[in-house]
Parts: sequence; C-alpha cells; structure tokens
Amino acid sequence: MVEKVRLGSEGMSAEGVIAVARHGAPIEIADAAWDAIDRSAAVIDRILDNNEVVYGVTTGFGSLADTVIPSDRSAELQVALLRSHAAGMGPPIEPEVVRAMMALRARSLAMGYSGVRREVAQAIVDVLNAGLTPEVPEHGSLGASGDLAPLAHVAMCLIGEGVFLSEDGTRVPSLEALLRHQLEPLTLRAKEGLALINGTDGMLGMLVLAIEDLDHLAKMADIAAACSVEALMGTDQVFADDLQRLRPQMGQATSAANLRKLLSGSGILASHREHDTRVQDAYSLRCTPAVHGVLRDTIDHARQVAARELVSAIDNPMILPDGRVESCGNFHGAPLAQTADFLAISVADISALSERRTDRMLDRNRSHGLPPFIADDPGLDSGMMIAHYGQAALVAENRRIATPASVDTIPTSALQEDHVSMGWSATRKLRTAITNLRRILAVELTSAVRGVELRDATPGAGVAAARDAVRQRVPGIGPDRWLAPELAEVEDLIGDGSLVAEVEEVVGGLT
Repeated sequence: MVEKVRLGSEGMSAEGVIAVARHGAPIEIADAAWDAIDRSAAVIDRILDNNEVVYGVTTGFGSLADTVIPSDRSAELQVALLRSHAAGMGPPIEPEVVRAMMALRARSLAMGYSGVRREVAQAIVDVLNAGLTPEVPEHGSLGASGDLAPLAHVAMCLIGEGVFLSEDGTRVPSLEALLRHQLEPLTLRAKEGLALINGTDGMLGMLVLAIEDLDHLAKMADIAAACSVEALMGTDQVFADDLQRLRPQMGQATSAANLRKLLSGSGILASHREHDTRVQDAYSLRCTPAVHGVLRDTIDHARQVAARELVSAIDNPMILPDGRVESCGNFHGAPLAQTADFLAISVADISALSERRTDRMLDRNRSHGLPPFIADDPGLDSGMMIAHYGQAALVAENRRIATPASVDTIPTSALQEDHVSMGWSATRKLRTAITNLRRILAVELTSAVRGVELRDATPGAGVAAARDAVRQRVPGIGPDRWLAPELAEVEDLIGDGSLVAEVEEVVGGLT
C-alpha cells in the first residue's frame, strides 16, 4: 500500500493511481514541481500583459478559436467554459473513477506545462484529501479533446458551482461541502478552466483500474479452469513445459505454468491416466493456456501504453520551458481507446471459454460421469442449469461489448474536432466486461467445485484450496436451494482477492 502519493515533473505511477482511487491514500505536490508550475504560469502573465492572441487564453474554444477575447474578460471566459462543458448526462460514475481522474489531472498540472497557478493544482489535491467526490455523469465524453464534460463537472465543484456526492448518494452543493471542510472555492484566471478539462484522465484512470482488475482475474481464470479440468477428468499433460516451449507465447507459457502448479499432485488426474478411452480433451480444456495467455499478453501491452501516458503532460495548448505556447494533439485518446478495445476482445474470449467448460460439466453426455446439471436429484432438482443460463447471457453481453468503440468516430464542433477517439466509451464498456467476467468465473467455479467433490480421488493442492475457500462461503451439493445468494458469495470471494490469496498460500505465487 502506498502511504502518500507525491506528484512531480515525472508524472505518476499506476500504483499511485490505485492508492488514491481505491484506498484513499493522501496526495501532495512535491516541492520540486512548484518551480515548473510557477514558470508556466508566468508565461500566461506575459500573454495577458502583452494582449497576445493565444488559443484558449485569449480566444474562444473549438471552432470558436478565431474569436478573440479581451484580456480583461479572460477569467470570465474560463468560468463560462466550465459551465458550458459540464453538460454530462446519466447516472453518476463510480467514486473510484472520479478519484483516479482527479489525481491524474493534478498530476498533469504539476508537470508544469499547463500555465496554471499553484492554487489550481492544490485545489484538486485538497478536495481529494478531504474525501470529497464530485458528481460526474456517465455520458458526455468523446475522448477527443480529453474527457471534457467529465472533467468540467469536477472543475465546477472546485469553483463552488457543482455538486458533490456523499457516501450514501446524497447530492451536496459544492460550495456548502467546500466550506464545511474549510476549503475556499477556486477563482480562475486565463487558461485555467481549459487546463482543468483538457486531459485523458478519465479514460486513463479507468484503464489503470482495469489493468489491476484483470491481473487478478487472469489468475482467477486459471484457478477456475484447473477446477474444471479436475471435475471433467481431463489431463494436465497438454500443459507440460516442453510442449509449451514449442510455441513461445509468453502469456500462454504463464497460464500453463499456473495450471501445472494448481493441478500438481492430483489424485483425480492420476486415477485415469491409464486406460482412458479418450484420446484428447476438448479445446475448452486443452487450449486454455492459449486463450488465457492472450489476455495476459494484452494486459502487458496495456500496461506499457498506460505507463507512457502516466508520464505524459496532457493539455492544449502546452506551455513549453522556453516560453513558447504551442497547440498539440496530445489530448486525443486514441492510444487508450484502442488498447481498451483490445482488452475487451480478450475478456470476451476468455469469458466464452469459461462458459464452454461450464456447459461441458453440466451435460451428462460430455461430463465423464457427472450427474445432469450437477444436480443432487436430477429431474426433481435442476442444479446449475439456470446459473448457466445467466452465465451464457453475460458471455453474450461481453461479445457485444467487444465491438470496438475506437473505430466509431463522429465529427463534432462544426468539424473542428472531426475525429474523436471514443476512449471514454471504450473504457466504460471495458469496466462492464470485467464485472461480467467476474460473474462468469463465479458460475464456472461453483459448478467445478461441485464436480470435483463428486470424484472419488483427491484433487491437486491448488484445486483443493479453491474448493475449501468456496466451501467456507457456500455449502456443497444438495437439494435445490436459492442459488443467487451463493453465486453472489462466490463472486465476492473472487472480487475481494481472498480466493486467489488462499490458493497462493498453498501452492505459492501465481503469475
């Protein structure tokens, strides 16, 4: 756990984002950053003193960039910008996303390329440290000139005109909440409103959160698959290291190594190693490392993209150290959008594989001796039949979600912003896909543990640990009972990390 996150000229780490967004770690601006902030703010002073025409400082925005605004109205321009751009709609996004977005905007401002004064970056830090969460509607960003609408809703809270959400969802006027925490509303000057909203911070924050979630779910998918291999009386021989080295795909090798570790010492697998009439397992078992491995490789790619973005200064125009003020396109979310879409495709495929393993366990013609639907008294009891229906519905949704958002550009701002990334949409749907995957794996794991318990031999140590962890939360096979609460318990067991932790305590770290 990161105890305190410091922002400076070098950007921010993914660990810092997670610490602030999910664990409430305090945040501060490092002493070394203040000189860079002051230097860029001085450039804005020069522009105003000389009545220079600079985009976003003394001009309008977007297609209104050719409208010159007098220097004495520049502060008014910034407030008007926030009011007009805080035009989001729909339900509020999750607090962890808002906190990640705020930390990342403070990070970019602290790098000293945005022309803001010290108090602007500090205002974001103060609100985060006070535990205040701005209300940010879900819809409104195209991921082009950054996440304009979501960031504008945050900025409105800083100036005392927005709305904060309390932990119970109550809406609190921002001025009231600020004063309650002894915080003064921010008074803007030239460039500062634009600097508060012109960033990829929302989509980057969601990508960083998604990477952490998927690191965990990649391990969880291997655990569920190992349980299914045991339940289906499959073989672990296809996961052998020498076979995997014939195809040097890194993610595949990692998944296969995990499966070998989880299945090590299995009496179930040993019980049918000889005289089994089956020549080879179905693809949903045999090809597990290949499919699970792609997710890992895609996560590694996403981690590289996010790491580069985390040390990037994102704004427009940029205030350079030599005093130049230059327009750029760094705010365009294409790198993040396409990466999120790539992850969603991998999530959809790993979801489909989990469902295929589950379906095989429930079909008495393919389960190698398990009762239909792993029911206690088939016919009277339906067992896991309808749980599989729900799993299949989630898989279908993940397939729809896998349709790329990043290719769905739509021109806006009177064709000034004629190509947009849709990065916000790509990362929002990725979050849904991840939630779905967690539930899909919960159904597979619940089914597989039932199947393992019906075999006459002892499973591998890793599978046994997973079985025991599940049984601490939900009872074993028996007459039909209300299943939804049990599935929710297993989902929580997956989501809170305790199942992976208990398995790793037995078999050692999974990768």
